[in-house]
Amino acid sequence: MPEAGMVIVGGGKAGARAIVALRENGWAGSITLVCDEVLLPYDRPPLSKAAITDEAEHEPSYLLDDGMIASLDARLLSGAAAISIDRNQKTVTLANGVSISYDRLLLAPGAEPRRLTQPGAERALMLRDLADAKTIRQVFTPSASVAIIGGGFIGLELAASATKRGCSVTVIEAQPRILMRGVPEEISRVVAQRHKAAGCTILVATSVERISSKSVILSDGTDVAADVVIAGIGASPRTGLAEQAGLATDNGIACNALLQTSDPFVFAAGDCCSFPHATFGNTRMRFEAWRNASDQAIVAAENMLGGERSYDVVPWFWSDQFDLTLQIAGQPHLGTTAVRRPMKDNAFILCHMDADGRLVGASGIGPGNAIARDIRLLEMLIGKWATPDPSSLADASFQLKSLVRSLATI
Repeated sequence: MPEAGMVIVGGGKAGARAIVALRENGWAGSITLVCDEVLLPYDRPPLSKAAITDEAEHEPSYLLDDGMIASLDARLLSGAAAISIDRNQKTVTLANGVSISYDRLLLAPGAEPRRLTQPGAERALMLRDLADAKTIRQVFTPSASVAIIGGGFIGLELAASATKRGCSVTVIEAQPRILMRGVPEEISRVVAQRHKAAGCTILVATSVERISSKSVILSDGTDVAADVVIAGIGASPRTGLAEQAGLATDNGIACNALLQTSDPFVFAAGDCCSFPHATFGNTRMRFEAWRNASDQAIVAAENMLGGERSYDVVPWFWSDQFDLTLQIAGQPHLGTTAVRRPMKDNAFILCHMDADGRLVGASGIGPGNAIARDIRLLEMLIGKWATPDPSSLADASFQLKSLVRSLATI
């Protein structure tokens, strides 16, 4: 490969990790990271939690600081978004007019919150970056009435943060239950009960008609008091730059198993891209998860340097809901049956099996790290296409590690 520049667009987890991975894989040429925010790359999971609830002003957890960037001999161009790609000339142009040449390009712009479309939607705040978190922190004041539209993970994490700040919180969800697309009903029920115990009101199967200056009006005419309105209805992959460049899209920037786009010199990683997952029948998937962004960046960096490594990491996700931690591994929705694995402190894990008895997912909830070890072991079994005995999974005393060991010897 000729000595030329590697360019990364996106200052989140994927972009920052890709710089490190390129150096770890021996790349000695130039690396340029383009980030539309002025700040150094920082971690985003705390934005819905600690950045709002900490007593002191939240300090970002930087993924790369000035010293690290210098030691990696990378160049950071911050505060100017990439606005166009010329694939023939192999250049990226920024909003400030700067043009950068690349040998390989990695697109990692992430996803952005979906916007409400009802009348008055301009009142609704959304959470994507640190500036948004600071704004939300300022308005989550004691006794403020907060209406959160959307009962998904981010909406519920913000509901917990608002409750901790002393707000009066109402979550409005259009689906029959919260976390409808994210977790099984049994786990959704536990989360709902925890929020209600903390004083949060949850309205399901309820649509929003419009938003007024002081309330949210529902389709049945109900007025929900709202000094603050939050839109938490999910996120969409940021594909604008890829579309401008004529790259294929399919629920995100469409990549192959190598995380290579329809242009062999352009790769993508993180929330923005979809890819065929070999562990699940090469079904095209897209994941919005912290660890996925990091794992994909590692694989993409290796393949940008000529590797041919397929991305087949079993997806894993977590969410903190008050004192409870929810974790999901694999693809639980592909299961046809679920085996319940009870654990101490009222924690439990649902092991999801397909029609052939193959373990395809695991979802669990419990206080702190109660389920962490077993979820990790189940994640390993999912990756090994295991078909464990359901009675063993249901036995809390059975050591899952023995199943992992047995498969390792095959």
